[in-house]
Amino acid sequence: MADPYTDGLKMLARRELSEMQVRQRLARKGYEPDAIDAAVARLRNERAIDDARVAEAIARMETSVRRRGKLRVRIQIERAGIARTTAKRAADDAFEAIDDEALLEASLRKRLRGRDAIADDREFQRLYRYLIAQGFDGDRVLKALNARRRG
Repeated sequence: MADPYTDGLKMLARRELSEMQVRQRLARKGYEPDAIDAAVARLRNERAIDDARVAEAIARMETSVRRRGKLRVRIQIERAGIARTTAKRAADDAFEAIDDEALLEASLRKRLRGRDAIADDREFQRLYRYLIAQGFDGDRVLKALNARRRG
């Protein structure tokens, strides 16, 4: 017979999960709240669950692979059920080693697909909305887009 601790370990062996994510998945499997609490406490004591480590992993993924801005990175971490202060610290730490301007430029270059200039106002607005949604600062986005405007 499976128990919540063993199921939790199996989940964590596949990928890093926050405490909230483990709790939700164990609840979906039908375990009682008391059993989930005991399993999570044991996993936390063994450092199998570590929200700070998960926050750092999410921050690395969001910046290096998905090329997202600081705000979006923090939101993604918080969506995993990690405390706001831990999320902010992980995002700040991730962006200490990253050139935010270069990240914005890389994201913009990818969207322009090899072109140097923005074709028209409609494309300018579409790119602005996209980059803001990716978590980049509005003033920096406008500066980058204006530098590539035709005319």
